[in-house]
Amino acid sequence: MAAVATNLAQSASGIPTYHQIPETKHERKMFPSDAFHRTALLMYAIVDWAKLVTLDLSQFDQPGGKQKLADQLFEAIQKIGFFYIINFGLTQEQVDRQFAIGKEVFQLSTEEKLQYRADLENGGYNGYKPLGLREVRPGIFDNTEIYNIPKFIPALERTHPDVINRNREEIEKFARHINDQVANKLLVLFALILELPEDFFLKIHRYDEKSDCHLRYMKYHHRTAEQNQALENVWVKGHTDFGSLTLLFRQPVAALQVRTPEGHWKWVRPYPQSITVNLADSLEFLTNGFLKSSIHRVVAPPPDQAGVDRLGVLYFVRPEDSVELRPVASKVLERLGYDKITDDSAVGITAGEWVKARVARGTTRSQARSELSQQEIIGGKSAKYYD
Repeated sequence: MAAVATNLAQSASGIPTYHQIPETKHERKMFPSDAFHRTALLMYAIVDWAKLVTLDLSQFDQPGGKQKLADQLFEAIQKIGFFYIINFGLTQEQVDRQFAIGKEVFQLSTEEKLQYRADLENGGYNGYKPLGLREVRPGIFDNTEIYNIPKFIPALERTHPDVINRNREEIEKFARHINDQVANKLLVLFALILELPEDFFLKIHRYDEKSDCHLRYMKYHHRTAEQNQALENVWVKGHTDFGSLTLLFRQPVAALQVRTPEGHWKWVRPYPQSITVNLADSLEFLTNGFLKSSIHRVVAPPPDQAGVDRLGVLYFVRPEDSVELRPVASKVLERLGYDKITDDSAVGITAGEWVKARVARGTTRSQARSELSQQEIIGGKSAKYYD
């Protein structure tokens, strides 16, 4: 039987306490030659970690802290659009409570979960995404369940299972903290990088306005060795995310990989007490390609985690639905040559239109994802997929 955590205690709400499993032991060591290293990676499932920058958000409100973090972030995005943040104002216990709630959601019966199914075919992403909806290879379907909770505003109210309703106050507090104390700080840093007013991106990411920001519980069901072999160990093909930022709370099952500028795949380590952040499409459009949407994929975990279901807690930051994805005017973009409108721009497309079109196209069953390298989304704009 697959395991996600060992439950040793019950919380006051009756939900078992969530405990993270140990990290993989299959990691790259020092090898006598590059040739031996390559052979080891192939033969022994050795994990080669990406080297990512870590931002300490506790420095944000210190004198000179914002600019220091912006400079550090600028350096990070020159190399790869992934980075870690630490000291973001939530305890590990608070984070693990969200993992515990998410686990309870997925333990509900399929019949009950389907009552809250998202309107995916029409671009709706809030609610439940069932297992096996997308064909990843001919005859093989995805191994993910998702439950998305939208922002807690009247325009996005919807029904939820009882386990979410009972814990709504705690979930809302958690989600609003991510928005107010994490995402907003990162948006300020991007404005500083572009030499724009600090509140520039905050004005198009207002919490009380309609957008597709959401908190996500996600479960990757483990696969058999035979299934992984048929998939060549790739569970989700290389892709970019739809909005501005994706925040992944640390969980120890190694499966996320990021594509380097050289076209190599590196594993993203579950850094202790961190959030892994990646840039997404909207920021790339708004900066005319300067801030690059990060290419990443999900693969089969190393052998010592192969039988474990991978549970995730994520937060997706997206611009307000009405925001046109037109490049901003920035002296930095001018100096670096990113000020000219190109055929790759999304002028005339709003953030809401882009997200809804990508969601709807992602549920199309006309072709397995493994067969796709590019897919037209809307207004002549396409999404690319990577092996």
